[in-house]
Amino acid sequence: MGVDLRQVVAGILTLTMFVMLGQMIKRDHFDSLQDKLPGDGEDAHFESVNAIENDGLVKLSKRSKGPWMEDIQELKPCWSRTDLDEIEQSRGYVTFSLTNGPEYHVSQIADAVVVARYLTATLVLPDIRGSKPGDVRNFEDIYDVDKFMKSLDGIVKVAKELPNEISIRDLAAVKVPNRVTEDHIVESVEPVFKSKGNIRLATYFPSVNMRKTAQKSSVDSVACLGMFGTFELQSEVLDVVDSMIERLRTLSRKSNGKFIAVDLRVEILENKNCHGSGSARAKSCYNAQEIALFLRKVGFDTDTTIYLTQSRWDNSLSVLRDIFPKTYTKESVMPDEKKGKFLESEDSEFEKVIDFYICSQSDVFVPAISGLFYANVAGKRIASGKPQILVPADIPGTSAPITNYLSPYVAKRNHLAYSCFC
Repeated sequence: MGVDLRQVVAGILTLTMFVMLGQMIKRDHFDSLQDKLPGDGEDAHFESVNAIENDGLVKLSKRSKGPWMEDIQELKPCWSRTDLDEIEQSRGYVTFSLTNGPEYHVSQIADAVVVARYLTATLVLPDIRGSKPGDVRNFEDIYDVDKFMKSLDGIVKVAKELPNEISIRDLAAVKVPNRVTEDHIVESVEPVFKSKGNIRLATYFPSVNMRKTAQKSSVDSVACLGMFGTFELQSEVLDVVDSMIERLRTLSRKSNGKFIAVDLRVEILENKNCHGSGSARAKSCYNAQEIALFLRKVGFDTDTTIYLTQSRWDNSLSVLRDIFPKTYTKESVMPDEKKGKFLESEDSEFEKVIDFYICSQSDVFVPAISGLFYANVAGKRIASGKPQILVPADIPGTSAPITNYLSPYVAKRNHLAYSCFC
């Protein structure tokens, strides 16, 4: 009995459809993962998305080799300082610390500004605390104090330190959830402030909720200003970041100076929570080999320059360098004269800040790890007209359109930044 060629072809097509369906189901599980955050809750995770080129969000560059995307026009703030009344006579003080790295700092400062504004209290310039006990830095060691204070002029009064007559021991400790609401301030913060006169604020993160909401609040403009309009690196740190970016662009001549930044840190990849859960093997992070295959399948050439947030080289990264020889960590691109202060001191605070700002300014950002770093880098990129954020995935076959993997923060325009910028 002869074989009907049409039946064979039909069978192959049916099998292919089932394989593709299986991969789609597997990617749908990607947005059901949760990672623990410092604080009292769980954070959110990557979302999988089939993005399409629309609304001018993504344009592939015709000038560069590879599937590079172009910047869009920098967005303008939706909030206006003229919408905010001048602050009343200040009463009492709100103190707080910046902790856990720059991805937390932007949220912590937004909440502190909102609380101080509502209470008409004076906000005390925060210190910066690292992960090690006793690791405390002054705000001006990393950020521009003058820029910070000027940005809040007329919105919130800012003092560089507490008056001598107020003891730190006399401050009432108050915890607020990230993206604190006016209702929460009224119910849980204002009574303590009225009773004690001065408070020490701490933000906790029930989730990484950086999506915009349909509900409008009277504190939205203040929160947007605090998150996107207050921080600027102090000059020495900014010079280091700029010099590293310039070095990466010099190494990227074949792609017209364009490079990719990948948030990939070995110590987090080794965490068991990265390896998936349940029979579906849903993933919250991707290792070096998976990132290498992903970038090749969406079309990046092997001579593409890649910057990793991993501080020092690890042998587990070699598989990525085998495919993309121009793969670098901080130790490779940081000026030698700056390594003593910013790298070899084993102070992770400077390193986290450098990573955050390089990932915010790279031509493409790939978050190999889900979490708040991804969410707040995405916000900074959206605000500055750099929506080229690719969420990795296990791609079946040998290739796929790059726009299929655009971050849902951009493809769905559901990031908080779209509430703050127009």
